[in-house]
Parts: sequence; C-alpha cells; structure tokens
Amino acid sequence: MPRHTPPRPPRPARARARLAFALALPLLLAACGTAGGASPQDAGPPRPGGTLRLGISSNPDCIDPQQVSTNASVNVGRQLVDSLTDQDPKTGAITPWLADRWTVSPDSTSFTFHLRSGATFSDGSPVDAAAVKTSFDGIKALGAKALLGSSYLAAYRGATVLDPATVRLDFTQPSAQFLQASSTMSLGVLAPAAFRHTAEQRCQGAGLIGSGPFVFTSLKPNQDIVLGKRTGYHWGSPLWRHQGEAYVDKIDFRVVPEPGVRSGSLTSGQLDAITDVQPVDEPQFSGNGFTEPVRPNPGIVFNLHANTTRGVLADQKVRQAVSKGVNRPEVTSTVLTPNYKPATSILGSATPLYTDLSKELAYDPAGAQALLQSDGWVPGPDGIRTKNGQRLTASVLFSPVFNQNQSVLELIQQQLRKIGFDLKIELHTNSEVTRLQQAGDYDFLWYNVTRADPDILRQQFSTKTNNRSKLPADNPLDASLTEQSATVDPAKRKPAAEQAQRTIVEQAYAIPVFELTQVLGVGPNAHDVGFEASSRLQLFDAWVSGS
Repeated sequence: MPRHTPPRPPRPARARARLAFALALPLLLAACGTAGGASPQDAGPPRPGGTLRLGISSNPDCIDPQQVSTNASVNVGRQLVDSLTDQDPKTGAITPWLADRWTVSPDSTSFTFHLRSGATFSDGSPVDAAAVKTSFDGIKALGAKALLGSSYLAAYRGATVLDPATVRLDFTQPSAQFLQASSTMSLGVLAPAAFRHTAEQRCQGAGLIGSGPFVFTSLKPNQDIVLGKRTGYHWGSPLWRHQGEAYVDKIDFRVVPEPGVRSGSLTSGQLDAITDVQPVDEPQFSGNGFTEPVRPNPGIVFNLHANTTRGVLADQKVRQAVSKGVNRPEVTSTVLTPNYKPATSILGSATPLYTDLSKELAYDPAGAQALLQSDGWVPGPDGIRTKNGQRLTASVLFSPVFNQNQSVLELIQQQLRKIGFDLKIELHTNSEVTRLQQAGDYDFLWYNVTRADPDILRQQFSTKTNNRSKLPADNPLDASLTEQSATVDPAKRKPAAEQAQRTIVEQAYAIPVFELTQVLGVGPNAHDVGFEASSRLQLFDAWVSGS
C-alpha cells in the first residue's frame, strides 16, 4: 500500500505569509491591494478580540456543513468544522489537518487516516477514529440531503476503526477523488452527539457540534447567524497563518440580499466586509482603505451544457458552431469586470489538472458560419438559419444564482444571432431548474459547479452519474473520466483529465463561457479575510482593528 504522507510545511513569518497568500493563488486576476488608503499591513500585527460583521447575499436555509450547498451556507458552515485533510490553494496539494498522515491502496478503494492527538469537539468529546466513522456513516445516511457529500461518498462501503487514532474508509470502486473530498467542508467531521438530532434540527443549528475554530451561537432567519470563537482551539490546519485560537471573538453573518444595500452598508461602516460584490459596485472599493480580495472558483465554469438528444443540439456541428460563435472576452469585458476570466476550458484555471484549451475556444464567427453552411443550415429571411423547414434554435434554462446571469445570456443571445442561431432564454427558480434537469427536459443548462478537483467532470458528464449531456453508455468520454478516478497520483491522473476536458470542448458537449470569481469587499477595519482552495471563506486568520 503506497504511502501518501506530505510533510508539514514550515511556519512562515506572519507578514510574509499574509502577502504570499494573496500573490500565490493560481491565476489570481486582481490583487488584494488598496489604493488611496491604509494597507492591511499598516494596521499593525493581528490582534485578538472584536466582532467581524460580514454581509452575505442570501439567507442560509441550512447551516449544517454536511448538508449545505449554496455559497452563503457554505461560508458559514466552513468555520464550524475541521476536515481530515486540507488543500493548498496555491498548488492543489492535499495536506494534513485532523489527520497527520494517510495511506491509499493501489486501486484507490481504501484510505487509511492516522489522526493527530488532542483535537476535541465543542462538547469536549475526542476527535477519534470512532467519531470519524460515525460522522461519515452519518453523511452517507443523509442521502440526497447531503447535497455535495453524497456525490463524494457515492461508492462509500463503510469505515473500520483500526485503533482509537486510526480509521480506514473503504469504497466499492476506485475513488481517487475522495482524497480531495476529504478536505472539503461537506465531509467535515461532526461529533457523535450531533447525530442524535435530526437533519432538519441540525440545519437550524441544534446539535451542530464540530471541532472547528468557531461554534454556533444563534440563528435568526433572514437576519443573521452568529458564531463564537472556540476557546482552547489549537489544532488548526498547517496552511493557516497562525496557530492557536481564532482572532475574532464573534462572526456576525448578516443577511443583506440587495447588492446596493450590501455595498452601501460596507462603505458606511455598518459592515466590516461583504461577499458577492457585483461588477457595478466594484469601483466603490478601489480606495479609501477598502480592499477587494478575489479568487476564481475552481471546478466547472459557467457554461451552456447541451442535451445532445434534443432538437438541433443533437447535431455535433451545430454545437461546435455555437462554441465558435460565443465571444468570451466580450462577455467578461462588457457585462463583467477584469476580475472575471473568459473560460479557457470546461474547468476553471484554479482547478488542479486544468488544461488550457484557449485555442479551441477562440472566437471564430466565420468558422461557425462555414460549419453551419456545410451542414445545410442556410440563412432565413430574419437572419436565423433553417434546414428542411427547421429553425436553428434552442432554449437555455437558468436561475438567478449569480446576479449577472441574465445580462450574460442576453449578450450571448446577441452574439449567436450573428451566426444565425436563435438562443431563447428561460428564467426559472432553482427548484424548477433542478426538476427540469432531472427530467431531462432542457436544451441547454446554464450553471457552474465549484470543486477543486477534476473529478467534478465525472459527476456531471459520466453516463454512470448525472450525464447532463445525455450521452450513450460506454462512450470515449466515460473511459477518460473513469481512468482519472482510478489513482491519486497526479502524474497518472493528468493525461486522462486532460483528455476528458479536450473531448468535452471539442465535441461541444458543453460550451464554456466564463470563470465565476468570488469578489469580496473588505473595509479598513477588517484584515486577512481570505479563501481556502475551494474559494470558500477562511476566517480563522481574520481580525478587526479599531476605527
């Protein structure tokens, strides 16, 4: 059984680490700097105490880390639990956290974790092998309620306690992706006592007992969620900038759905920081002591995902023409801001094993029109092409999970009309999109999925999982997706992951458009509000200074 035991990185000097964190993020598109005001370093060394008032864009309907999926919920839940491993935002490497070391079986079906000593849950019980087993069994038992964790544990067979500090997790098939999944909040470890409460009770904070640096204090729906500092915490990730307890005494997540109000509350000093800064509001935070930390999301970029069994999209040349007809740089420069990057693959550039396919995704309207013409699609009287009486048209389903979605799609609609393609835009609620997607009742789906591992492609494209493209079984893409899931060795995974990305782009099973970016607004009294590898908030190192 090969060993995978990364060494603990040396502890860098705090000031150097603060700067390196911002500059070392992969393909970071804008610096976390300031203009016209004091820099974070000018505030002096980090100091303990105070409350971080953080404005979020939506009400977390559930704060149980093992059940949540929306950004607002994830950003709250991440602070409550520790994970078996952590992931370096710079390199994508998996590093120790609750587990000091681990081994992986040659076929990637068995993962043995050796736990560090001294970690406890907030009820005082130990983070031992029995607790890890109870937690993972509990996630599996949640089924579909564990919206992210259930996909990571789809092949989970069970856990075996080898001794109080050693636990083995077994899978029915190769699951290389699990090592990265073990670093996510969705597989964060909860205490055995937490599972005496129902899933619904945990969503509202009851029995939410983790080992993380913060503990749940209160929840007022549509108003705020308050977390308190965990006294005595001293088992943080080696990737964090300091050890010991968190700096702030409290984090007050305040629900402020309206983007303009959220931005105004930051500039007026009612909030210390905000998430989801909209492109139109970004100029407000370019000076006067404000900073704008950003990080591209890893995982699947925003894309038009084609149902290859529906209407004109069953024609490969039509899908390829649509891809050539999308002007990605125009989308980011017109509707978004320089903080957003045009897609250069189906995976975001911050994703481990990402492959740059920018040449294949270059804007080529002449090539698009030539493809359609050769395929028998001729311009109609209104400019939309037809073939044997059929109009070249398809619909895209979307929900307003990202404020600029409609504006982006309207611009793409205009771009595609230039090649004779009529894109119809259909706005639905999140639940309606989910229902239509599960029924296969769509032409294009517009979405993105965040995950810092290329296995996210298997979850969306494989015929054995979601198969959003509705591909036939045993297609070449399936083979690549299966191969990349068979080993944790990046050198062996990379060729298969690259081939999967290339196949998706070249066959235009999905048309990548832009990378979602997390854009924060941080006021002059808040410092070191950062991101972890999945572009979720990491607030252990955050601190506040006086006005």
